[in-house]
Amino acid sequence: MRAQGLSDPAIASFAMHLRRLRGGDRGILTEDEIRPVPDLPDADDLEAHREAGTARLDTVVVIKLNGGLGTSMGLNRAKSLLPVRGRLSFLDLIARQVLALRDRIGARIPLLLMNSFRTAADSETALADYRDLVSEDLGLGFLQNKVPKILSRGMVPAVFPDDPQLEWCPPGHGDLFTAIAASGLLDRLLETGIEYAFVSNADNLGAVLDPAILGFMAAKRADFLLEAADRTAADCKGGHLCHLRNGRLALRESAQCPPYAETAFQDVSRYRYFNTNNVWLHLPSLAELLSAHHGFLPLPTIVNRKTLDPRDPSSPPVFQLETAMGTAISLFPQAAAIRVPRRRFSPVKNTNDLLAVRSDAYKLTKDSCVVLHPDRTSPPVIRLDERFYKLIDEFDRRFPAGPPSLRHCSSMLVEGDISFGAEVVVEGDAVIRTQKDGVALAKGTVVRGEVRL
Repeated sequence: MRAQGLSDPAIASFAMHLRRLRGGDRGILTEDEIRPVPDLPDADDLEAHREAGTARLDTVVVIKLNGGLGTSMGLNRAKSLLPVRGRLSFLDLIARQVLALRDRIGARIPLLLMNSFRTAADSETALADYRDLVSEDLGLGFLQNKVPKILSRGMVPAVFPDDPQLEWCPPGHGDLFTAIAASGLLDRLLETGIEYAFVSNADNLGAVLDPAILGFMAAKRADFLLEAADRTAADCKGGHLCHLRNGRLALRESAQCPPYAETAFQDVSRYRYFNTNNVWLHLPSLAELLSAHHGFLPLPTIVNRKTLDPRDPSSPPVFQLETAMGTAISLFPQAAAIRVPRRRFSPVKNTNDLLAVRSDAYKLTKDSCVVLHPDRTSPPVIRLDERFYKLIDEFDRRFPAGPPSLRHCSSMLVEGDISFGAEVVVEGDAVIRTQKDGVALAKGTVVRGEVRL
């Protein structure tokens, strides 16, 4: 790691996680160690804090987590470069949102990307046309660290002479804290009067800077603020917010739950909130905490089991050691959480999500925000046949004229190899099936109920 130019705190952090792996420490949190969070302040009730938050916008930086490649959709470059609305990508929308807010409020609001070594160059090229976006004293972003993959057998760093890049992996978005400090950007932000950071995933279209939340955080003197949303049955296997016995907030992921507690873990009436990964940081407090921990935060270790070559399932099994940004909530003494509406959690994780946000079920505002159409109260539930729609090239080929109208669609299930012609309209609960190859829905088709082709 030192030969690769990685910082001492990054090396020390990895060494800690490797010791935990070898010692069998999986960061388990039992039911005896935690208790549910009964209620949270509601973001929809924070309007009284909007004016104070707006006055503080000159002290905020927007940070987007931009390390993902979107490999699950067959992408080999930054996922944020994927077109979302017309020709506009995630990065286009992010840039335009920040520029629109600057123009409207008159605040500087710098934008920073935390890139991986695989996304930095493409992302900076894509944003080159936004000449007013980059802050001269801060640049456009910083690199997250990389860590060695660990062979399951022997628990030693993997070696792959045919492609040495495959010996490394990103350490998860919990690396934000170490990476921004080691890059020198944390100090530069503080020197230029930036006190707060709003951090979110680049693919979360709902994660826009809200002055009311900033005003609430400042009034509460919180050093870390996590946006949480209501868990539903669909979220029951994901992590949840909880209290530790010392009263601090914490996140418990499924890997931290002992097998005997699985029923309690999945009880969404007991553990009501999940992490949207929208996080607000008080940067002076972060700098103080990093200093107390020698430049990195002792976050829980997340162990991902993979193969050394992700394209070759027969390659040696490895452990990838990661951390999650939200788990830092238990380390900040004045940490808080708020309940946000589901509209602030609108990630595009697969082509099902992508079809919905590209369609007329959503609209693009003048501030470049992608929001649900006002006729709708929730997104359409889309399930596309993974055999034909999972990879982006195959997906785009089956929607040559763009997405169908989904404005009045509750759900759509597509089974089989079906292409959609122009001006197709899907309404209500629709099921479209075929067992034939290369079937097409004709231009102007209106689909309701079940259709077999």
